[in-house]
Amino acid sequence: MSGIKEKIRFLRVGTLDNPDRMPPDVHIFAASKQPWITLPADAKVYDIFYDYETMWTVENNQHRLSLLQASKAE
Repeated sequence: MSGIKEKIRFLRVGTLDNPDRMPPDVHIFAASKQPWITLPADAKVYDIFYDYETMWTVENNQHRLSLLQASKAE
């Protein structure tokens, strides 16, 4: 099995032993969050997911695109 999903992973901060050391830079799937969860007013919040090209840095997008190209070549 190959493809970009074999080359890239997303880390769920809540799975870490010390999640306070890596606060999230974005909150996704907020439309289904529990009503008692309060997100900071200045947080980047998306109801479902976000567009990589507008959210990620140029460097991160270039890396993502190179992974996509590599996965297509396999």
